[in-house]
Amino acid sequence: MLSVALETCREVGYQIELLGRAARYLPRALRRRRQISDQLFGAGVAVLHVVLLVGLFSGMILALQTGIELARFGQQDQIGYIVALSIAREMGPFITGIVLAATVGSALAAELGTMSVSDELAALEILSIDRDDFLVMPRILSLALAGPLLTVACDAVGIVGGGLVAQAQLSVEPRLYYDSAFDALRTSEAFFSLPKDVYVGLFKSFTFGVIIATISCAMGVKTRGGAIGVGQSTRRAVRDSIISIIIANYFLTWIFYQA
Repeated sequence: MLSVALETCREVGYQIELLGRAARYLPRALRRRRQISDQLFGAGVAVLHVVLLVGLFSGMILALQTGIELARFGQQDQIGYIVALSIAREMGPFITGIVLAATVGSALAAELGTMSVSDELAALEILSIDRDDFLVMPRILSLALAGPLLTVACDAVGIVGGGLVAQAQLSVEPRLYYDSAFDALRTSEAFFSLPKDVYVGLFKSFTFGVIIATISCAMGVKTRGGAIGVGQSTRRAVRDSIISIIIANYFLTWIFYQA
């Protein structure tokens, strides 16, 4: 048990160190705009349909399950309020993070892991090319940007999905549903005109993107042992990313919503 704890601490320390080294190269992001745009396409556009599909049915399931219980008390007109808050605060960022970890995070770990076992990373060092600048920084930055953008799409389609169920199966008028949803997100605590529940969700997804990219890149560059090592690194990257997202989600919720 002690050895596992020590190994976990070493891995977390290396990941934090890698993030710090990559952050030093942020001022050079414009010079890497081609790599960043390529990674942003893979982390955003390529998985957009997955986020939209999962977000749509998550909103529909939430509206159906919650609406059935509210209907017993004649309060189904409040379904828009509950769906909007749940999607914006928790489900939107969390769904986006899980999808990114399973799709983009695994791809990053496999890509860099393959480069590591085939000595491509060593070749970059021989050519005096800093891998943190050339490979790691663009991937972390692109995933950090893709997270909030995908979350906005997930929030929107999730609320719309809830509205479809509310109208079709709970007999709630669309206008009543959307008025209730907008009222739920309208708070006095705004940041750049964004309601608190919205900007907290976007900040969560930004943090999740950084976490996923950092863990996946760290696992990739440390890969050893050929094809088996690549598979192990990919599996560990997805596993650790999901665990880290859940832990980070709790602490971020506690920070922003503590009494």
